[in-house]
Amino acid sequence: MIGYPDAELLDIACLTTTFDYANRGADPPYELVVAAPAGRPISCQSGLTLHAQAALERLRGPLDTVIVSGGEGHLAAAGDSRLVAHVRRLARESRRIASVCTGASVLAAAGLLDGRRATTHWMYADQLSARHPAVRVDARPLWIRDGVVTTAAGVTSALDLALAFVEEDHGAELARHVARALVTYLQRPANQAQVSMFLSAPVPEHSLVRDLVRAIRDTPDADLSVPALAARAAVSERHLTRLFVAHLGQNPARFVRGVRTEAAAHLLVTSRLPLAAIAARCGFGSTDALRQSFMDRYGITPSGYRAAYRSSHTGAPGDQAGPAGSAWSPGNGAGGGEGQEAEP
Repeated sequence: MIGYPDAELLDIACLTTTFDYANRGADPPYELVVAAPAGRPISCQSGLTLHAQAALERLRGPLDTVIVSGGEGHLAAAGDSRLVAHVRRLARESRRIASVCTGASVLAAAGLLDGRRATTHWMYADQLSARHPAVRVDARPLWIRDGVVTTAAGVTSALDLALAFVEEDHGAELARHVARALVTYLQRPANQAQVSMFLSAPVPEHSLVRDLVRAIRDTPDADLSVPALAARAAVSERHLTRLFVAHLGQNPARFVRGVRTEAAAHLLVTSRLPLAAIAARCGFGSTDALRQSFMDRYGITPSGYRAAYRSSHTGAPGDQAGPAGSAWSPGNGAGGGEGQEAEP
């Protein structure tokens, strides 16, 4: 794990803690090393100081995985030619390389993202794209794997990335138990959006639009056609569309479809309801309509979306045992039942 001045401590901690927990059952175990230029302490952007275990310049391959942290110091790190050269060198000597959050800037500066699809924290996606036009920046997913390079989005997506690596290296069962030990809700699929549509924009100031948004969210299975919404608001369909475009940046039909898709995504991972029931509860006329909406928004089918969660984090209720044949111990009784599905 590579850090630098003003790195984000949480980026580093999510990864190192996940791999440490995995070592309760991983065979062979992970050997974790936090490296920094000249081996100097990493003064994190929070004001806390993390002691490096190795000098970046002295690391030699072959290595399994190299991951570059993000943080407020990412532009200075990307502009440090010696740091970038060592990252480029280590990439040639490693099985896989990755970045978390704005650490993508360092990989891009090293030329490791040229011609590749990559992500970063949504707030810095435009900056990355402008500085490195050869990179195909996509700010939507939590993480993207393109060949041997993986880029993760903002901060806690490092946890999703680490769990994905644990599953790739040691299987879904160990990844599931690590997630439960960390008391994390679920390992989110790579193509889940970084930001919910309900968090990506401020609450509409227009009272009519605000009331309709609340009604759409509360009753996605209702008649939410443009005529029905216009009648509810006592305005013309044309005026309703103008209001939605002005305050939400999209027409009513598109907004409704997005709400219904997010509601369906929630039910897919928090219930055992069949797809037909979920489609009905969320206002889709059929499972085909649900499937098409999922493909358009997430690039994956509803069943694939559900399976991406279940593969790592569902088991028989009350099952708290570790992987078969392992000496799993999450530490001090941690583990609980996080990640299990429950009926709504």
